[in-house]
Amino acid sequence: MTYHSLLAPILNFLHCETPDGWIDAARRAENLPLLLTDHMVCELKAAQTGMWLIRRYVADKESGDALLALLKPYEAFVHEEQGVPEALFRQSAFTKKILPKNGSAYGQDLVDKMVLLIKEELHHFSQVLEIMQARQIQYKKITASRYAKGMIREVRTHDPATLIDKLICGAYIEARSCERFAKLAPFLDDELNRFYVSLLRSEARHYQDYLTLAQQIAEGDISERVAHFGRVEAELIQSPDNEFRFHSGVPMG
Repeated sequence: MTYHSLLAPILNFLHCETPDGWIDAARRAENLPLLLTDHMVCELKAAQTGMWLIRRYVADKESGDALLALLKPYEAFVHEEQGVPEALFRQSAFTKKILPKNGSAYGQDLVDKMVLLIKEELHHFSQVLEIMQARQIQYKKITASRYAKGMIREVRTHDPATLIDKLICGAYIEARSCERFAKLAPFLDDELNRFYVSLLRSEARHYQDYLTLAQQIAEGDISERVAHFGRVEAELIQSPDNEFRFHSGVPMG
C-alpha cells in the first residue's frame, strides 16, 4: 500500500485538513521541543486509552493489573518526571495473554486490537524520547491541549453508547495524527521526515480498528454519531487556539 493510498480514506473520513497556520507554527525550529514533547505525551495517552477500554469493558482483574504495571514507568516519567529514561527502552514486550470476560461478543476483538495498539504506542513513545535525547531536548511537563477534552465532552454517558462514542473519538484522534504526520513531514529534517512517514501505516490501521469496533458493538448504523464527532473535531482543528500543541487548532499570534 502506497503513502497516498493510506491517506486517501483518512482524508475522506476527516471533515477538514490541517490549516496552513498550524503547519507554519509546527515547522518553526523554536517550536520543535514543544512539538516532540507533546507528540511523546500523546503516544502515552493513546496507550492509556487502549488500556482503559480493555480494563473497563473486557478484561479480568489480573489482566487489567498487568496492563497497569506495563504503563506505570511511562506514567511516572511523564507525570512525575521520575525514573531514568533509558529504563523505558528496556521495557520487555508485553507477553501476558489478556482474557476477555465470558460472554462478551466483542471482547476478544477489542483485546487483540487494543493490545497491539498499546504496544505500538509505547514503542513510538520510546522512539520520540530517543530523538529528543539525541537532540538534547530535555523533557518538561506541559499542559494538555483542548482537543481531546473537546471531543470527550460530546460522549454520551450510558453504555453501550459511551463505548461507541469513545471508539469513534479514538478513530478521529488517530486519523488526525496520521494526517498531520503526513502533512508536516515534508517540512522537517530528514530524520524526522522519515520517522513521521514511518508512523503512517500504524496510525491509519488504528483509526480503522477503532471505527470497526464501534460499528461491531453498535450493531446498527453509526453514521450519525460519526458525522457528529467529525464536525466537532473539525471545529477544534480549524478554530483559533491560544496554545500550540500537536492536536491544537490554529495558533494565535
